[in-house]
Amino acid sequence: MKIGYPCVNETLPCSAARTFRLASYTPERLVETVAANLACLRQILEWNVQHGLLFFRMGSDIVPFGSHEVNDFPWQTHFKSEFKAIGDFIKAHGMRISFHPDQFVVLNSPDPDIVRRSVNELIYQGSMLDLMELDSTAKLQIHAGGAYGDKGAALARWVETFHTLLPEEVKVRLVVENDDRLYSLRECLSLSDETGVPILFDNFHHECLNHGEPMREALRLAAATWHPTRDGVLMMDYSSQAPGERKGKHTDSLVPELFRGFLADLDGLDVDMMLEIKDKEASAVCGIGILRELALIAPAPAGYVPPTFAPRPVLTDAEGRPVPATKARKKPAKAAAANPDETTEATPPKPRRPRKAATPTPDLPN
Repeated sequence: MKIGYPCVNETLPCSAARTFRLASYTPERLVETVAANLACLRQILEWNVQHGLLFFRMGSDIVPFGSHEVNDFPWQTHFKSEFKAIGDFIKAHGMRISFHPDQFVVLNSPDPDIVRRSVNELIYQGSMLDLMELDSTAKLQIHAGGAYGDKGAALARWVETFHTLLPEEVKVRLVVENDDRLYSLRECLSLSDETGVPILFDNFHHECLNHGEPMREALRLAAATWHPTRDGVLMMDYSSQAPGERKGKHTDSLVPELFRGFLADLDGLDVDMMLEIKDKEASAVCGIGILRELALIAPAPAGYVPPTFAPRPVLTDAEGRPVPATKARKKPAKAAAANPDETTEATPPKPRRPRKAATPTPDLPN
């Protein structure tokens, strides 16, 4: 069993997701940014190994505009040795790696242009895993997509796109995640039956949307879709409901008693678990401590001292009431516009999709 967290290490003073605005694109800026991202990625992986966190989801922005037509720089050749060195480190330490392309990657859209860009994004992210020379147990995780007013037809388009448009090197890495509003475990099982794609199981999404399958049964249904050598053990996302918040909102920190209860549901099932929890490595370190305590993984090395994390500040308004984190994170629009060429850590702008009045608006999951 491995445990990890996604994309961003909040302890280290660097980011592997630096990018810049599309209008600022130059080959020189691309090279500088990718070099910085790969250097930070190596630091994150080293920190994770030090603390026993052997499952990591890399961010999509390692190569800014990696699937965009503006990026015609041969970055795969230029950074081949750097990617291989990272892959060698991953393999030497028995780590497991994944990507989770952003929500704009939709294989069942009725808009062919959206599907084309989605396929290109999967090819780009899969190519990074290929450059690292990682085997097919390193995965690309996506959702089933939108409903578009007819879920049966939407699922059929997903299957058709898989069989007709995806190259084999992407197919072998693709996994589909059950979501919390549209496509349940049962519906993902139908996709798996028609394509052979494994199901990345999300326990929290299953709690929000299911057909009555108990957690233990659901875990085993998902695990049965993973080929032991081609795919490896079941990958899953773990989280729980934030108290007092809307249904489906993830908790800010790991809740130990809920986590222990979930581990009991595993009942010996081997999984690699991604903690989708807001404080990221802090909860992952807490989680691995619980796994060690329960003898589900090997004990910490002699002399190991776990890191300490400062409590996350609780922001309040003038009357002392908590401010929702989403409001606290908003940045003034003027600050972003002041220097349009400034390098940021935000997701790069995506190509504008053509407006077509006849195209249904997608109803995408969270």
